[in-house]
Order: sequence, then C-alpha cells, then structure tokens
Amino acid sequence: MTSAGFDVDRARRETPGCAEVVHFNNAGSALPPAVVTDTVVDYLRHEALVGGYEAAAEAKERLAAVYTSAARLVGGEADDIAITDNATRSWQAIFYALPFTAGDRILTSRAEYASNAIAYLQVAKRTGAVVEVVGDDESGQLDVEDLRRRVDGDVKLIAVSHVPTQGGLVNPAEEIGAVAEAAGIPFLLDACQSAGQVDLDVRRLKCDALSVTGRKYLRGPRGTGFLYAHPRLRERLEPAMLDLHSAVWTAPDEYVVDPTAKRFEVWERDFAAVFGLGAAIDYALEWGMPAIEARVASLADTLRTRLAGIGVRVHDLGVKKCGIVTFSVEGTPAADIKARLAEAELRINVSVSSRTSAQFDFTARDLTDLVRSSVHYYNTEDEIDLLVKAVEKL
Repeated sequence: MTSAGFDVDRARRETPGCAEVVHFNNAGSALPPAVVTDTVVDYLRHEALVGGYEAAAEAKERLAAVYTSAARLVGGEADDIAITDNATRSWQAIFYALPFTAGDRILTSRAEYASNAIAYLQVAKRTGAVVEVVGDDESGQLDVEDLRRRVDGDVKLIAVSHVPTQGGLVNPAEEIGAVAEAAGIPFLLDACQSAGQVDLDVRRLKCDALSVTGRKYLRGPRGTGFLYAHPRLRERLEPAMLDLHSAVWTAPDEYVVDPTAKRFEVWERDFAAVFGLGAAIDYALEWGMPAIEARVASLADTLRTRLAGIGVRVHDLGVKKCGIVTFSVEGTPAADIKARLAEAELRINVSVSSRTSAQFDFTARDLTDLVRSSVHYYNTEDEIDLLVKAVEKL
C-alpha cells in the first residue's frame, strides 16, 4: 500500500502495535517502530551484563550521535541541544532561568498548554510580572498584528505553543519569530506536538529556544525529550538548578557553567531511553520530515471531511492544520466516546482534551471537553473509515 509515494505497508510492518490496535492517540503517545523498542531493550540487556557506568562509558560516541541527530531534526548544531526527560522539563529549563521583575510582560497565545500557563501564573505571582494572552485572528490562530501592537520595552518573553494539545491548529511560528527577532525579545517555542509531524527548522522559525518530547509524533520512548537553545539566549542564562554535569566545581568557592546547551541537563539519565530517542529521530529522518508532514496532514484532512459528513462537529482552527483532529458529538460526553471506541470489538484509541488543559482557549470558545483523534503516517484510510463508522453509530 502506497499513498503519494509513501510506503504505508512498510511503516505498518515496522510498527508491531498496528496489528493490535487502531491507534489515533499519536498526540498522546505514538506507537513506536520496532527499531526503537529493540534499541531500548538491547541496551538494557547489555547494561545488565556489564554494569551501568561501564555501558555508558562504552557508548560515548553513540551518545554524541543522538545530539547530532536531534540537531539535524530541528536545523541547529549539536552544542545547541540538551537531552532531557520530557518537553515540559525542556521548556521549564529556559523559562525558569529567565529573570522577571515587577511590570515585565509575558506574551503568549490563547491556545497555550496548561503546564506552560501554570508556570506563567506562578512566576507572575512571585515577581509581579504580567501575563498577556495575544488575540486570535479570524482563522483562530495567533494574530500576528495584535502581537506586533503589544510589543514594547516591557515585554521580556514571547512564548507560544506551536501546535496546541486541543486541536489541529498550527500557529504561525515563523511570523511570530520574525516579530520577536526584530524587537530583540526571546522567543520560546513549545514544539511538543509539532516535532515529528511538522518539518521544523529553527533558522526559519527564528526561535531562541524550542522544546521537544520523544513520546508523541517522534515515536520515541516515554520519559525522553530535548531542548534546542540558541547561543544568543543560553549564554545570558544561568539555569535555575545546576549539578556536576551542567557545571564544573573549579575551586572550593567557584564553579563554571557548561558553555553548551548541556548546562540545562542533569548528570543522571536513562541511557536506554536516550538511545531509543536517537533511534526514533533517525527513523523519522530516514522517512523525511516533508514526506511525513504531507502524509499526516492528508490523513487528517480526510478524517475531518468524513466526520463533518456524518454531522459531527469538528473544532480545529487555523489556516494551517496538522494531524490532530478534535470533535464533539452532541449529547455525548467525550469520555464516553473514548470508552466506547476502546471496547474490545473496536480497539480504537483516542483521547480527551478538557478545559483544565487549555483554559484560555476552552473558556473563550465555551467548550468543556473534546474527543482528540490524532493520526500518524502509519494510519490508513480504512482505519479512518472504522473510526467514522463507529462514531456514526453513537
């Protein structure tokens, strides 16, 4: 089976989970290819035989290759990459290193994710900084003109979710980056949901920092992620927390912070998971991100069209949309739909987006919860048919 030159049969052969479930929860945690699982298990077995420190010492070049692959994925350099245990930790490493004082303004989007918004509110409470939500344009994406109007000398950070957790919107990150660069304001881009399904290039995005998770569209292990940090930002920041990996204790009363993005790491890590992340990144690069993006967007468009065709309300916003498709069925809570789709005769995986994960957006749109069905390139049109027919029966 091919789709516009995409070898779907190969993708499904190399994804054992495709034989077990119909997986439309890729925005939660995608099914890994066999090479990722094998990489993790093989390393753990070797570590058990030779010792944890010894296995890590043997794997120095292999570890360096993970940084190179992550840099290649986003268009940066290996020294710009910090390996972390998830996207939130990556994002927090930058945010909590920024110095805010009373009256400083943080500009963000209406689509912002709960973890980020909670961090804004905490820092605002501590410091007197002000959180401002930039308006949306008529398509539902961040209004770049409204952003431009708000920029002044008090704005100390522009922080935006590229793709929100609650829909297929792709915010206009390149235009946002251009505004931030022109004003000399740090731009922190949360790419948790876009990495692995959208072709990213930090040079084009003009972001100062970008946070990524492994488990979602990258198809890596849970508990993995990475951070891109441009030298122009990281050299100004001392992380909120340091250890003997992120800094060197040079004298009894002195230390020196690592000059690379490793200043945002900690010494202890799950090496098996890190190598699994590297395998997932290499696997995505082998397929090619432009091809992945085109395949995912096409499947999502098909799903939106089919759902609308049976009278289901689709809630995705924006000029550009990605692989996340959110919908609601009148009179049926999203959690009930999720539970019924997961029943043994169907085994269709979806998830639920609720107001507590996206207060700015759901409050503005008067929404309580939505079914989130997120496609990946290994999904098929036949699986979309199964999902749509099952929803129609509801």
